[in-house]
Amino acid sequence: MDSRPTFDFPRPLSIGGLGLHLREWCDDDVADLVALYDDPEIDRWTPVVSPFDTEAALAYLAAAEQKSAERRGVQLAITTDGALPRGEILLFPGTADDRDVELAYGLGAAYRGRGLATRAVRLAVDFAHRRVGGRRVVLCIEDRNTASEAVARATGFVLTDDEPVVRTAKGRQVVLRTWNHLRDEDDRHPG
Repeated sequence: MDSRPTFDFPRPLSIGGLGLHLREWCDDDVADLVALYDDPEIDRWTPVVSPFDTEAALAYLAAAEQKSAERRGVQLAITTDGALPRGEILLFPGTADDRDVELAYGLGAAYRGRGLATRAVRLAVDFAHRRVGGRRVVLCIEDRNTASEAVARATGFVLTDDEPVVRTAKGRQVVLRTWNHLRDEDDRHPG
């Protein structure tokens, strides 16, 4: 399929399976979002501002709500119980090619190493293939981010020979490599 992705979903959007519940952020999540994103690893690998305080969290959630309302993407809290956020996964039009669905994610330090990112990416990939459309599902990962590369491999992504994506984040140029999801039968039914 070579069409542009469509981010027009019934609200509030939630995706469940694999022991996770991905849900839209709400105003009650501000303190939890600060606890997750005011972290050196989030600062290192993402464009999220640092320090990440209540003011930054409120602005972040307002921007997420606006993107969702304008059908330009969706940002979902990663939970195991539908309540406490443990991280976030984002789906949005690809930066290098807006026919792609690009995924990005972040996990709070206390929740890393538990397979949450792998399961959340699997759910998001399945959702993207079933509901969003687009040419392909991609991850754009900075060199040396070995944890994200491991998640990419574990979830059926392969490194492409696409030209690197160059973004400016926090006053520096970031070079990202594109990973493409290879869809197989196991990824079509994650629940």
